[in-house]
Amino acid sequence: MNARIFSLPYRLLIAAWLIGSVPAAAQKTSSFRDPSQPMAVRVNDLLRQLTDSEKVSLLGYRSEAVDRLSIPAYNWWNEALHGVARAGEATMFPQAIGMAATFDDQLLRQAGGYISTEARAKYNLSAGVGRPEQYMGLTFWSPNINIFRDPRWGRGQETYGEDPFLTATMGVAFIRGIQGDESPYLKASACAKHFAVHSGPEANRHTFNAIVDEKDLRETYLYAFKKLVDARVESIMCAYNRVNGEPCCTGPTLLHRILKDEWKFKGHVVTDCGALEDIFKSHKVLDGPVATAAAAIKAGVNLDCSNVLQKDALQAVRQGLLTHADLDSALAPLLRTQMKLGFFDDKANDPYHSYGADSIHNAPHTALARTLAQESMVLLKNEKAILPLSMDKYHSIMIAGPNAYSFDALSGNYHGVASHMVSFVEGITAAVGAGVRIEYDQGSDYKDTTHFGGTWAASNADLTIAVIGLTPVMEGEEGDAFLAPHGGDKVDLDLPAAHIAYIKALRKSIRNKPLIAVITAGSAVDLTSIEPYVDAIILAWYPGEQGGNALADILFGKLSPSGHLPVTFYRSFNDLPSYTDYGMKGRTYRYYNGPVQYPFGYGLSYTSFSYNWQRQLNGAYSVKDTISCMIEVKNEGAMDGDEVVQAYIEYPSSDRMPVKELKGFHRLSIPHGNGKKLTLSIPVNDLQKWDLASRKWKLYPGKYKVVLGSHSRDEKLQASFTVK
Repeated sequence: MNARIFSLPYRLLIAAWLIGSVPAAAQKTSSFRDPSQPMAVRVNDLLRQLTDSEKVSLLGYRSEAVDRLSIPAYNWWNEALHGVARAGEATMFPQAIGMAATFDDQLLRQAGGYISTEARAKYNLSAGVGRPEQYMGLTFWSPNINIFRDPRWGRGQETYGEDPFLTATMGVAFIRGIQGDESPYLKASACAKHFAVHSGPEANRHTFNAIVDEKDLRETYLYAFKKLVDARVESIMCAYNRVNGEPCCTGPTLLHRILKDEWKFKGHVVTDCGALEDIFKSHKVLDGPVATAAAAIKAGVNLDCSNVLQKDALQAVRQGLLTHADLDSALAPLLRTQMKLGFFDDKANDPYHSYGADSIHNAPHTALARTLAQESMVLLKNEKAILPLSMDKYHSIMIAGPNAYSFDALSGNYHGVASHMVSFVEGITAAVGAGVRIEYDQGSDYKDTTHFGGTWAASNADLTIAVIGLTPVMEGEEGDAFLAPHGGDKVDLDLPAAHIAYIKALRKSIRNKPLIAVITAGSAVDLTSIEPYVDAIILAWYPGEQGGNALADILFGKLSPSGHLPVTFYRSFNDLPSYTDYGMKGRTYRYYNGPVQYPFGYGLSYTSFSYNWQRQLNGAYSVKDTISCMIEVKNEGAMDGDEVVQAYIEYPSSDRMPVKELKGFHRLSIPHGNGKKLTLSIPVNDLQKWDLASRKWKLYPGKYKVVLGSHSRDEKLQASFTVK
């Protein structure tokens, strides 16, 4: 049939139908699918092809499909706090607070790499059959780098502790592991959360207004965020709360002035889930969802973990509150992230496309989970060197306590599911073998202070190991910690009264036989109530899938304990300011110098270490210099061990200077009888403090001191210097 018989409009209609019916052909000529093109060209090409309605549909975490461009739906909400979470089989590493206790940033970076390997494999297996499942994607809303400023906060277990430098160092290591090294591709996308000044109270986080001056804001609450932005973290999550009256997700100070203008952040900003609704429903600072959608996009939000932007951003354009250019500006960073992840590229260009089931929960990943758990556990008491235990000495062991066989006590919150979880009972039983008599009894619950099991059996055993403490249902996020009395937060530092009573009952029954207490928790707890009744205390945190094996390794001397506290263990909440006070005065080892149970950085070993100068500091430095010194650390005990050398700075006397601050650390593995040399370097510009008058960073001249030791109140070596 001759095409000339058709009118021009009809021929155009047929051509349009043909183009729409063969999107694959159109894709081959689209610049946004061409990885050889510059990123800006690719992003702009896709933006030109999208309608306003389609753009808005991509601004929510349930990103909708654009069928005419063969762009599938995608769910941005994925979790990987200490392993791929909520997505089936995955390696479960220790909870974040436990990984912080390792003071081993290199190992944490390796864990991040293993997590993103498993994520890629899961994504390949699920997306390959066309399922945009939540938690099966590559955009992870981890790590949580908020400062654990107060032990009442239930979510503190998700953090790397109370210190900005430790938090920043561990956070950078984690995101580098997650995001990978295959430039220009991201292995996965990491997210620093919750921006900012967010650490409780959990019960009123949707209405809370954190009041903080710019000195504490810059030096404490923003320090780690700046370091992760400098390390090119792909995403930032804005928090639920307000800061000095401004909602974190719409206020101009945090997102616009600091993050975008000052720090030049190039990634994307996602809201905490439901945070935009909080702004008009709970904070009541904006008039409805349309105004909130406009304010969020104007402030710098790109992705909404709710549906406010998808429902109301287009209406904001129609009302003149947003322009078409504003939509492009909001969407462009999301498209860049997806292009970095290879979403629009041929699989042949994807360096991770071949990852499959054998990349998930395999032997190397399990081995690393065990090593991290080993390094995380903190020995807090070892009366008469009862540990390590000799298998030749103990022929019958009683394992007791409500957390000895508990999944929750291993997992922490935001956890995955591993098919071979090793409980404390299982780990100890496997370690001693069939020739040792083992008994187990739960012994206690979390409330009853009078009825106990296993006490008679314990009296018939040579040794009792009691596993007690907290679980994630007693401390955690609002809603998840359903047994916590105050919205997930703690109301005191106490262990459960039933556990204290149970330890006393065990001691009475076993008399002078050894009693080892293993504590699970994600935060500081008061151990003075049980300390007189037990011979040794090990803080196991929430140690992940290999917790039982790691505990047995330490108990029986396969290795020496080497974990160190990333938080201060106070005596009581009476030593702290009000929970709602976000000023740092009187908080953390940096600003509190009173009596404590255990100081920040504390942790015992089965061996002992000495420090000696090899090269001391210079006498004076300026802002462009680096403080460098060399020491030798000797293992003077009878057992191989790891020492975590911690370098603290003491500042010139001035108003609101910290008592001291961690500015360097390094883990050394040293065979007994040997020594290792270590060079520590501290950039002088990292000693600057925020000057409220000039609103700038300032290096204060005067006399400083470097203190080297194994915790914040240990002084094995010290040296003074001046700053000009």
